Amino acid sequence: MAQEKKAEEQERIADATPAVPKLWSSHCDGEVLLRLSKHGPGHETPMTIPELLQESVERFSAYPILASKNGKKWDILTFSQLYEACRKAARSLIKLGLQRFHSVGILGINSPEWIIAALGSILAGGFYVGIYVTNSAEACQYVINHANVNVLVVENSQQLQKILLIPPDKMESVKAIVQYKLPLMETDRNLYSWHDFIELGNSIPNVQLDRIILSQKANQCAVIIYTSGTTGNPKGVMLSHDNITWTAGAMARVVEASHVMGKQETIVSYLPLSHISAQILDMWTAIKVGGLTFFAQPDALRGTLIFTLQEVKPTIFLGVPRVWEKMQDTIKENVSRSSSLRKKAFAWAKLLGLKVNTKRMLGKQDIPMNYRMAKALVFTKVRTSLGLEHCHTFLSGAAPLSQEVLEFFLSLDIPIGEIYGMSECSGPHSISSKTNYRVLSCGKVLDGCKSMLYQQNKDGIGEVCIWGRHVFMGYLDREEDTLDALDDNGWLHSGDMGRLDSHDFLYITGRIKEILITAGGENVPPIPIETLVKEKIPIISNAMLVGDKANFLGMLLTIKCETDKMSGEPLDTLNMEALSFCQSLGSPAATVSDIVKLRDPLVYTAIQCGIDLVNHEAASDAQRIRKWTILEKDFSIQGGELGPTSKLKRRVIAQKYKAQIDNMYL
Repeated sequence: MAQEKKAEEQERIADATPAVPKLWSSHCDGEVLLRLSKHGPGHETPMTIPELLQESVERFSAYPILASKNGKKWDILTFSQLYEACRKAARSLIKLGLQRFHSVGILGINSPEWIIAALGSILAGGFYVGIYVTNSAEACQYVINHANVNVLVVENSQQLQKILLIPPDKMESVKAIVQYKLPLMETDRNLYSWHDFIELGNSIPNVQLDRIILSQKANQCAVIIYTSGTTGNPKGVMLSHDNITWTAGAMARVVEASHVMGKQETIVSYLPLSHISAQILDMWTAIKVGGLTFFAQPDALRGTLIFTLQEVKPTIFLGVPRVWEKMQDTIKENVSRSSSLRKKAFAWAKLLGLKVNTKRMLGKQDIPMNYRMAKALVFTKVRTSLGLEHCHTFLSGAAPLSQEVLEFFLSLDIPIGEIYGMSECSGPHSISSKTNYRVLSCGKVLDGCKSMLYQQNKDGIGEVCIWGRHVFMGYLDREEDTLDALDDNGWLHSGDMGRLDSHDFLYITGRIKEILITAGGENVPPIPIETLVKEKIPIISNAMLVGDKANFLGMLLTIKCETDKMSGEPLDTLNMEALSFCQSLGSPAATVSDIVKLRDPLVYTAIQCGIDLVNHEAASDAQRIRKWTILEKDFSIQGGELGPTSKLKRRVIAQKYKAQIDNMYL
């Protein structure tokens, strides 16, 4: 009996004693130890998101921060106007019943309303959760329930209809829905227009909102990012106030290294804001440096992005590999239509540009006199044609760029800095810049962060492990997954394989989960082989290596084609580069069908020659491509084969094209 009383007393004391924060938490109301350095970068005073916002409003009050197209003119919001709108939204969210440590779900394309709803949810003591517009009703339902969404903000009736497919008893946490584009649909759900929503909180006193703002801590959760969920239900990555505010400061230092004094930074927002890379650049870095974010048109990735860039002329531009590849195609098409003299000038300038910029990488500033001529005749014109003549920072993220694309732009005096990172480290971990640049490298780790290569092999390749203020709190309500990602010392295990050179440049060599293990037990990283195939065979749009647990490797290939300007769907018509490729072979093919259905012998022979060249560079016999097949349609986001940042969804592709894969192994 005495022992039972003693146990009860110990339990009572444990319950009454505040828990000492750890480096991680899987609870939405948890607090974590911040990973402060003893001095220098990483030692900055922690701050909450409301404090960051207030600081920027004081510094940049009358500066424009958001611009959205209204017909032919841009509607502008200044920093002070945005802050006022966010406070009004926060009070309205409180009025609608947003609880502390609960969420606001945002389902729509990038817009001022998206940003206002996101910032308003944080001011009101909740989180914002971006939901991809490509999500099915079932996928939306999972996120809504898992994140305890109290208020759902949707873009239009199309997205609302998706939500209305979910029975109310299957999303009991939702108290209201706000639609930010008209017209509203008739529904029995608690639905508000954006205008009515913004005015709803007028009865909530400012002092009530200020109390909530003051109660927030830098080591508490502010943002939840959902992973793609290719291996089951997506995981909710919890990012603290400090994760966001510190990472925004780290990115600001990178931007300021290339900053043109006296000019406001301008950014074009077109990648989905549900993704961490867009949030860090378009929202948080812009807020930190006093930048202006222009929202591209909804069909930006279907062809209109170039027109927005030409109009806006951004100073910072982030493109995923697919965007840079499309730009390369555009430049090549323009050159192919020019005179023979211009073609010769372009080729001369490229050779000179690559030579000079390669030397720059090594710290040599040996610029010949004719370089200025190349810049005037070619480089400046290329930048202007892309709308990038004012751009000082060119970035690429989400997936690796091929050497061919990197060197193509480098030769045109456009050094594209690759960013390496993940949602679990608030976006960036390492980044290339003008001062830290190597082709195929992801640059150097952000100041204040650290990398470790776990279980390195004889070639110095190991799993990239990450440490710093940007490392996430944990996965929402998934303690086991959190402990899988973070080791006992708090290092984040990325699942990516990489190496460091003698100058600490980071190179990513593959992903552990993506590595194919042949029947003979050989580990094959697919990305380098896929990249080489696309380099050697210009007609190939996408390539995916298959052959896990098989006797040999096979490959799925797609052909470069035009896309529907409205839907973004791949068309049957070959694009200009593919058409030129066929014509150079003497093939009359004008469509993908002409090639695939008729098994065009000239094209198939050329592709096999390209595969032979790739196989010639294979590290071993097991890494040679034995069979390949061309699919009748290119991969796309709409088709489900590509993620929101155009990454290959390998499991989806393997399932969708199972018959074609199986046929290779008959």
